[in-house]
Amino acid sequence: MSTQREYHIVVLGSGGVGKSCLTAQFVQNVWIESYDPTIEDSYRKNIEVDGRSVILEILDTAGTEQFTAMRELYMKTGQGFLLVFSITSMSSLYELTELREQIRRIKEDDNVPMVLVGNKSDLEEDRAVPRPRAFKISQDWGNVPYYEASARRRANVDEVFVDLCRQIMHKDQREYRAPERGGRRRTEPRHRSGRGGRQKHRTCTIL
Repeated sequence: MSTQREYHIVVLGSGGVGKSCLTAQFVQNVWIESYDPTIEDSYRKNIEVDGRSVILEILDTAGTEQFTAMRELYMKTGQGFLLVFSITSMSSLYELTELREQIRRIKEDDNVPMVLVGNKSDLEEDRAVPRPRAFKISQDWGNVPYYEASARRRANVDEVFVDLCRQIMHKDQREYRAPERGGRRRTEPRHRSGRGGRQKHRTCTIL
């Protein structure tokens, strides 16, 4: 009987984009109306993905500037990253480009499991980030999966975590099967495995 795998997910993004609300909805099925920012919160959740039971260790990070020095540690230990912005704030999307580059640099890997999340899709009337703009960025990042989610309405909340977990699982399986080659990293194809099998191009998922 195989040992249950544990995967470490880090939720990143600027302050106020709804990282904690997304995480709380996924882990506890609750909507947090108001949230006091903390340095970090850690959650554990058992889920089943593609018939396999896994444990997710989820680190909900603070988005405030005084905690940016801690990000390097998060990035070193994380296996997959939810990069969250608010569709009501263009600057929150632009901040993620720097975070993504920092992740790739610290991990020395161009194919780190990631999902781009445009949160607050229930605030369509306040939208500042056009869907095509966010989708173009996800394509420029190597077809990183892009979802628009609403923590308030619990729209695409499970989907973003499951997609990220699936990416980590596939990467884990590839590395487990690959022979040791002097500790060198292997170059993997950029396309991701999505729902229903492998595909070369990801499409934007919106509500």
